[in-house]
Amino acid sequence: MDEERRGTWFGFGFCGFGQALGSGLGRQVHSPEPLRTPGGSLGVCRVSASWSYTAFVTRGGQVQLSGAAGGTADGCTDAWASEELLVLLRAGPGAGAELQAWAPGSAMRGDPLWSQAVQEAEHGPSRDETQAGLLPLLPCARAYVSPRPPFYRPLAPTLRARRLELGAEHALLLDAAGQVFSWGAGRHGQLGHGTLEAEPEPRLLEALQGLRMAEVAAGGWHSVCLSETGDIYIWGWNESGQLALPTKSLAEDGKTTAGEASGLEEDGSEVKRGSAGEDGAPAPFIAVQPFPALLDLSPGSEAVKVSCGSRHTAVLTRTGELYTWGWGKYGQLGHKDTTTLDRPCRVEYFVDKQLQVRTVSCGPWNTYVYAVEKEKS
Repeated sequence: MDEERRGTWFGFGFCGFGQALGSGLGRQVHSPEPLRTPGGSLGVCRVSASWSYTAFVTRGGQVQLSGAAGGTADGCTDAWASEELLVLLRAGPGAGAELQAWAPGSAMRGDPLWSQAVQEAEHGPSRDETQAGLLPLLPCARAYVSPRPPFYRPLAPTLRARRLELGAEHALLLDAAGQVFSWGAGRHGQLGHGTLEAEPEPRLLEALQGLRMAEVAAGGWHSVCLSETGDIYIWGWNESGQLALPTKSLAEDGKTTAGEASGLEEDGSEVKRGSAGEDGAPAPFIAVQPFPALLDLSPGSEAVKVSCGSRHTAVLTRTGELYTWGWGKYGQLGHKDTTTLDRPCRVEYFVDKQLQVRTVSCGPWNTYVYAVEKEKS
């Protein structure tokens, strides 16, 4: 039924390099607008956005680039965009596939920077499914692709990886048992181990042991995961309110929800004091949260998907509502303005248009959403 009820891709936020994002007029889009891709948004099943360009994967297996990088390639099942590298997964002979890494400015012409035969996953996403791809985790789940050398990085077989996300300086891995591992730089608390130290190898997040996670997402310097029961856990850098915790920049503007943050220093977060609150006491704000913090979205809401930009966060609920918060300078929150928020706020556009959001994919400074019309009761 859902396959018959095809939806539409929308975009909002930064489009200063001409990447397809709604109308594409000007440098930014403040409210969701239907995508205007070369082949139309109906054929798009996956989106991977970097800062200066975006890769669209169609149901027909074509990758289309939009923005500072352009070009098309056929026979693709997945794509992953970064400023340093464009990675394609192309169908190979038999059950295999070929992993290709291209310079983004190459227009995917000539020879790739490197290529490698890989084994396709038994239960990976098909071309017809509108959902996140597996990349940068390879289909074999035993290695991943890095935008910086070495490009091919093996994983210990004992990790049994199900999903892998890369931030600016850290990595998150979700395993088959619902456990989360993190490694890389930790100076912003993005690893979730309670310190600001780096971790050279994947380390289990002990704070989440006993809780089965279903989704992970890595922002530039913050991390989010969703439990199988729909709870949200979030940690890392809160410079722009991307953790939905009170932040200094908004406290100085009088826009923060600082009164709700008392006591957070008990779990290791870095709490500083801002201007006085209503009771005359200095209002706390959170600069760094090095432990996972439980976030309440809204009463009765169950989170099912999450994606992070450089400094913003987007969460999708089981009922198809989209909440965004964090840095909003380019309209990437979708609230018709450029406001930065340190609390979850529902994107009313989709509610007003009677649309259910099914997928969300954030670029560093923009957001892409796939939505379908609500079924009439």
